[in-house]
Amino acid sequence: MSTDPPPQPLPRPLPPPMPLPLDGITVVAVEQAVSAPFATRQLADLGARVVKVERPEGGDFARAYDTSVRGLASHFVWANRGKESIALDLKDERGREVLEQLVAGADVFVQNLAQGAAARLGLDAAALCARHPRLVAVDVSGYGPEGPYAHKRAYDMLVQCEAGLVSVTGTPEQPVKAGVPAADIAAAMYAFSGVLAALLRRGVTGRGGPVEVSMFDALAEWMGHPLYFGMYGGEPPARTALAHAVIAPYDAYPTADGPLVLLSVQNDREWRRLAEQVLERPELGRDPDFATNVARTGNRAKTDAAVAEALAGLAADEAIGRLERAGIACARLNGVAELAAHPQLSARDRWREVTSPAGPLRTLLPPITLPGSEASMGGVPGLGEHTDALLRALGMTDAQITALRRDGVVA
Repeated sequence: MSTDPPPQPLPRPLPPPMPLPLDGITVVAVEQAVSAPFATRQLADLGARVVKVERPEGGDFARAYDTSVRGLASHFVWANRGKESIALDLKDERGREVLEQLVAGADVFVQNLAQGAAARLGLDAAALCARHPRLVAVDVSGYGPEGPYAHKRAYDMLVQCEAGLVSVTGTPEQPVKAGVPAADIAAAMYAFSGVLAALLRRGVTGRGGPVEVSMFDALAEWMGHPLYFGMYGGEPPARTALAHAVIAPYDAYPTADGPLVLLSVQNDREWRRLAEQVLERPELGRDPDFATNVARTGNRAKTDAAVAEALAGLAADEAIGRLERAGIACARLNGVAELAAHPQLSARDRWREVTSPAGPLRTLLPPITLPGSEASMGGVPGLGEHTDALLRALGMTDAQITALRRDGVVA
């Protein structure tokens, strides 16, 4: 009898990598600050070629917000990787002619200039789509093109206030704005998804068309829960800091070694498990003052005191361990240093390295994961870094480029 091992199946070849969904799509963006740049960065991550048009003097003003990233601005680094930068004076007719040539070869155009500025340059979405029917053209504004606020300056904090986000964020004594530019990010993500939808429609109809997004509309949509709560409940939800207006316990509690631990009990079964396995006071699971969420919310101070007393005697790791074994949702109150070192990011291999004028920089993969392909993690461009290459691609000679540079039309 043969003792040879059975033949092993031949290894199957790995499937070829999938192309990124926006490979072959070209985007031209006259953009600044956060809302439009963050939208076009999402397009770049998915494989689009993004040409960023900047002013010759200083470029996108977000470049000067700070110098914390080895001399570069943190907002700019975050929102502008994977793009090509051309420094172009759009007040000069020759600069506008260059831009028109770039747009003629593009699939998507995005702008977030001050209200009315794009129209004066002939760069509003309606005008561009009339000249280029296949173009998807996006106007990102503060409050939209009509209405009494159309020409009002719209910075993130101001829009957070106008849209009511600040009124529901903070402590009972002090409203606060979100610590990230929520209005900018909201508008960026709706502009991003609007471009994708318009490209799908173009695939069916052959026509692009205008896309309109305002920071105010985007953030008003994000305010849906408190808006409905207030419109139909008689009064807006209270500001409760880290707590929840209608759920208890739901807050941060100090532990014996200092760190705050957050927990959230979503139903009465979880409360009974918390009382028995973490608080070690099983009688609280049946006590009428605590047995239901309505009762716990009505007795919020007593509920929080019972939880705080138990967690104050536990180190943070022990508290987290007990909560997890009991099946109670919990978290640590991390800062940005803890986020940068977070074990979940390293375990899932979420960090990459990109080039920049200041050298290589760590950056996170975008949240959209497409198995079989990886996001295009291009570098952070220097101001006008790609000007000459883009002009040559349009057919300009070195002499023509030198003349434009001499006259300050390009940089």
